[in-house]
Amino acid sequence: MSAPRYCLGLALALIVGAAAIIAASALVLAQDRSHMDHARHGHGGAATVPTMPGQEAFGTIQEIVRILEADPATDWSKVNIGALREHLIDMDEVTMRARASERVLNNGLEIAVTGQGRTLAAIKRMVPAHAHELIALGWSTKSQDLPNGVKLVVTASDPRQVIKIKALGFMGIMVQGAHHQTHHLMMAKGESH
Repeated sequence: MSAPRYCLGLALALIVGAAAIIAASALVLAQDRSHMDHARHGHGGAATVPTMPGQEAFGTIQEIVRILEADPATDWSKVNIGALREHLIDMDEVTMRARASERVLNNGLEIAVTGQGRTLAAIKRMVPAHAHELIALGWSTKSQDLPNGVKLVVTASDPRQVIKIKALGFMGIMVQGAHHQTHHLMMAKGESH
């Protein structure tokens, strides 16, 4: 074979080989991309694992159990996940089902929190207990039993705090303070109610 023909044949072979490599690479990339798309949707391969539990109370309990399991000092004979579950049900009742009638005061709010059945019981457990937590914010609070709920009065002497109290309303006031998460852990450990 002559040198020019050999070079032409070699060049042709290299072009065909390069084209085959490019085609094969494109096929592999397409398969990888398809695999990644399926993985993102959970249809095969190494799918991304979801992080949300699907229900907030379930997720809260799951988080607390993980914390307890990670702590070698956990005294499992005192753990009471059932009490935590009941408290989370109370929180749901007060948040989603209680009625809150607010009356604006010059220095804050008076709120009649009412309900019936399970909601009423949750109101009577949660609202007075939370009123004590609000004192740490520099607010004055009073709670008084009503036949169908609790009257909560929240006031402040600082005009900026008065504006804040009025803006927050009942649920905004109920979420104040950073004690909820610690309270949940203590409750699960059997250290608080």
